[in-house]
Formats: sequence, C-alpha cells, structure tokens
Amino acid sequence: MSVLLFIFSVLLGYLLGSLCSAIIVSRMFSLPDPRLEGSKNPGATNVLRLAGKKYALIVLLFDALKGVIPVLLAKALGASPTTVAFTCLAAVAGHMFPVFFQYRGGKGVATAIGAFLALHFILGVTIIATWLIVANFTRYSSLGSIVSMCLAPFYSMLMLSNINTFPPLFFIAIFILYKHRNNITRLIDGTEPKIIFKSNVLAKLTASAREAKPEIEKSIQTTPKDQEKKEERTKRKKAKKKQEKPD
Repeated sequence: MSVLLFIFSVLLGYLLGSLCSAIIVSRMFSLPDPRLEGSKNPGATNVLRLAGKKYALIVLLFDALKGVIPVLLAKALGASPTTVAFTCLAAVAGHMFPVFFQYRGGKGVATAIGAFLALHFILGVTIIATWLIVANFTRYSSLGSIVSMCLAPFYSMLMLSNINTFPPLFFIAIFILYKHRNNITRLIDGTEPKIIFKSNVLAKLTASAREAKPEIEKSIQTTPKDQEKKEERTKRKKAKKKQEKPD
C-alpha cells in the first residue's frame, strides 16, 4: 500500500505540475505566448511583463495550487513524510519540465512555495519571509528565490525533525539553481535587473496637488455677501477720508 501510495502521489504531483499555468492562461485569453515573448520563461513574472497584473496573479495562484493540491491529497491519504516530500519534488519537477509542453516549463518558485506551505505551513511562511528579506535588502528578486529555496531543506530539518525529507527538498534547491543559472550569471556580471519601486509616486502626488490648486482657490473665493461687506468697508473708508480733508 505504501509503495502504491508513493507512486500515486508522485505521479499526481508531476502531472499536476505539468499543467503549465502561464501557457494555459495565455491561450485562454489570447495573450502572447510566454515561451516566445519577453524573457521566454512561462511563468507569472513574464506574464506580468506581457499582459499585466490581473493575468499574472491568475498564473501565480494556479502555479501555487499545483504544489498545494497534490501535497495535501497525499497527506490526507496518510502518506509518510518522505512520500509527501517527494510529492513536493514531483510537483516542482512537473512545473519545470512539463510532459504536456515539450518539457519547457518555468522556474518553479511559486509551485515550490505552494508545496512547502502544504507540507508544513510554518516552513512555507519562513521561506516566504526569507525571500522577502533578501529581495528587500538586495533588490534582486532572483536572489531572494535562490537563497530561500536553498535554505528550504535546512529549514525542514529544523522544523520537521525528519532527515528523510531532506533529500527531495535538496533536489528542489538543485533544480531551482539550474533554472536560475542565467540569473546567477547576470548576478555575477552585475547585469541582473533589480526590483524597481515607483519613486515618482511623490512627484505624481505633488503634480496632482498643483493641478488641484486652482480649483481649491476657486472654491474658497469670497461669497457675494462677503464681497458686499468688503465694498461697504471700502465706501466707509472713503467717506471718512473725505470728512477728514480740510475745507
């Protein structure tokens, strides 16, 4: 039973992982093929570049679910921690080397994070936190992915206390490094693109405020009643000056 469950879980993980979300979503919504445009990587980042946030979020969600679903199912069926860990590996491998799309897949980070969250929620959160910290301080998204995924097997040793989960998670890290080999080369050369935050937000707000200034000034102009009072005061001043003039 355990052998059959192992085969079933791993096979399911690989087949679900092979459903390349970026390609499927692009075909459904008549978007550019992410394998042919942009970075030519069928992943959420390239879809973001080619089609915008909405479609990128759809791809990201489905990529993560490809890791979550088989792992949760394996756990529900009573699979051992080792089998569950290998299911994680199978899902990530399927995303990277999809049998349905000529084995040309994405880099596997979103699927790996989904699988880790399903394997052990705190483990997944720790990996996400590591990615955020590294990416925030270095401004390199790829470096955040590399560091967080390479630390994942060691985190699992601390949190799961099961040495048998180390090998499959270690191979996930190896696969991640392989898929990021071009990013690593660019990091070494200093040509890897950094995360760009919109520094012109303040400038836009200032420009908007300047555009709104005439409207504000117009809205606070004196009312007719105030204008009448002002004219009355002016008349009084003139009359007073006339009275003060010598004959």
